[in-house]
Amino acid sequence: MESGKQCVEYIWLGGKDEFRSKTRILENIEELKDVPIWNFDGSSTLQASGEDSEIIIKPVSLFHNPLIGKNHKLVLCDTYTPTDKICKNNHRPWALKIMNKHKIHEPMFGLEQEYFLINPYDGKPLGFIENQSQGQFYCGVGTYNTFGNIIVEEHMHACLEAGIQLSGINAEVAPGQWEFQVGPCIGIDAGDHLLMARYLLIKIAQKYNTIVCFEPKPLKGEWNGSGCHTNFSTKNMRNGTKRKKGIKFIYEAINKLSKKHKEHMEVYGHGNEERMTGKHETASYDTFSTGIANRGASIRIGNMNYKNKKGYFEDRRPSSNCNPYLVTGKLVDTILN
Repeated sequence: MESGKQCVEYIWLGGKDEFRSKTRILENIEELKDVPIWNFDGSSTLQASGEDSEIIIKPVSLFHNPLIGKNHKLVLCDTYTPTDKICKNNHRPWALKIMNKHKIHEPMFGLEQEYFLINPYDGKPLGFIENQSQGQFYCGVGTYNTFGNIIVEEHMHACLEAGIQLSGINAEVAPGQWEFQVGPCIGIDAGDHLLMARYLLIKIAQKYNTIVCFEPKPLKGEWNGSGCHTNFSTKNMRNGTKRKKGIKFIYEAINKLSKKHKEHMEVYGHGNEERMTGKHETASYDTFSTGIANRGASIRIGNMNYKNKKGYFEDRRPSSNCNPYLVTGKLVDTILN
């Protein structure tokens, strides 16, 4: 490419919450403020009518593009109508308002994104064999235990090169099922980094003619589903105060969550009721519960956090296809209001 020219890929969520993108050739893009506002045909993404089809994309978070070189960029965008009305599935502005309101509390998140790698020819997870049972695949090693490693490891390196706050990866309980973790991130960054990590995973899997499935229960029957377990803490939970230990703030937060269980489940992802049956390391969809180191509870406090009387808790309810802005925004809104 001509010296000084940069590929800037604009990325947003379409009308069905699917990723969309297009690339613009620009120069001197170093910071987010350098990226100009752009637009697209919303009638082709179920976000506008043909008579008034223009949707505005406003850059909100900038990353390096590891797929074509660090000088090139990926930019996550919000979607608006030409009259500056927020598109109905654009939840980031709502979440950002909540995060800014409670900035003093330093709300911190760690998001555990589970997913399946799917063979496009038979629609089954990589490595899936009929009448097989789960067990050998979790954190597995070796040819018969893990499937799709080349995609997973390439994604890990790409996230690090992009500037995504990736904190780990592991094979999950079912064949072809994996997890990556994003965080710790303060406030709105959690959603931005998770979405960009999802996007890169889809792009890399495409190279290998493999589908990434974020559905919460793609394998029916006696198999684990996929969640996006959300670890949360505030400054007071992590450190405590002179008068109160962090664990007290954690229990106060859990009590608030218990009173708004239904509200949270309504925004924690589509099809989540199929995953949350009370079996396979899930709580019941309709019933709120909590426990120490209990992966069958809605909210889990880890042993180390309980022992140290401070730290964070894990909300195990969000599904793998959740919108991270709805999850993180709802947690802060419920706990800190």
